[in-house]
Amino acid sequence: QVQLDESGGGLVQAGGSLRLSCAASGRTFNSYAMGWFRQAPGKEREFVATIVWNGGNTYYTESVKGRFTISRDVDKNTIYLQMNSLKPEDTAVYYCTATGVTGRNYDYWGQGTQVTVSS
Repeated sequence: QVQLDESGGGLVQAGGSLRLSCAASGRTFNSYAMGWFRQAPGKEREFVATIVWNGGNTYYTESVKGRFTISRDVDKNTIYLQMNSLKPEDTAVYYCTATGVTGRNYDYWGQGTQVTVSS
């Protein structure tokens, strides 16, 4: 079993910052990429950012590009999402995810951490 544990969510004012962490534990596995999705109330879960494990290439949804930064710590099996210049529209439950070895599907999901941005 693979477990992804998110932390770092909370309540912040617009323009503020939060740093999310996702630590992987349990059975070892090789994933092509890890990343973050988010889901706001009444909306579909949407892609936020991904980092390719081997090499560290990053990809972002347009709405967060320039404000969010995804990174990884290989030794700790942990990814991070540094969120700056937060907007109320960023309010959502943020989910850590990991793909399988092929990178075609997100096979593992965390429990989610709530991010609330007040205006």
